Amino acid sequence: MLDIKASKENRGPDFEFLQDIASEAFMPMSYGGGISSLEQAKKIFFIGYEKVIVNTSFVKNPGLIEEIAGYAGSQSVVVSIDAKKKFMNGYSCYINDGKQKTDYTPQELAVLAERVGAGELLLNSMDQDGTMQGYDLNLVNSVTEKVNIPVIACGGASKIEDLKQILEEGHAHAAAAGSMFVYYGKKKAVLINMPNEQDLIAGGFYNV
Repeated sequence: MLDIKASKENRGPDFEFLQDIASEAFMPMSYGGGISSLEQAKKIFFIGYEKVIVNTSFVKNPGLIEEIAGYAGSQSVVVSIDAKKKFMNGYSCYINDGKQKTDYTPQELAVLAERVGAGELLLNSMDQDGTMQGYDLNLVNSVTEKVNIPVIACGGASKIEDLKQILEEGHAHAAAAGSMFVYYGKKKAVLINMPNEQDLIAGGFYNV
């Protein structure tokens, strides 16, 4: 769960809201948005969240990842990377809800995140996000080949085949999706829509 506007609006996590969700959702959860200190991360863990996700504060203060990992273990820290294609070639990374461009490439941030103790990477393609046109295979491949920690691909999923492709061809360790599970049909009606087991089997997803 990501509060993508928290850092841009210069505010921390809404702990009361997070507590309400934790009291209703009985599954492993991760939260990101406005986390800028170890104390905030500790509070999120105490509420019941399994992992914290850090983006803007990681770029501004990589040492924060090392602090959180030292307290809770690397498996509890996810670094989120928002990447967008450059005009000519390559990718740039952004923070503050995609409004502030950094001097880093996705590959550089990924290597740095692993070095300071992140246990996972959430790699989001800003170009593909919300388009339901498939994942950016080149982006994901360029990062997975640089690190040894799991990479979660995000941005562009529209069907089961997209999930399978990014795992097999993009070498991602997991596939994240949003619009795929919310919008349904040609007119994009809002309907929480999860693929059933038979669709997953038919798509060969269980064979990955």
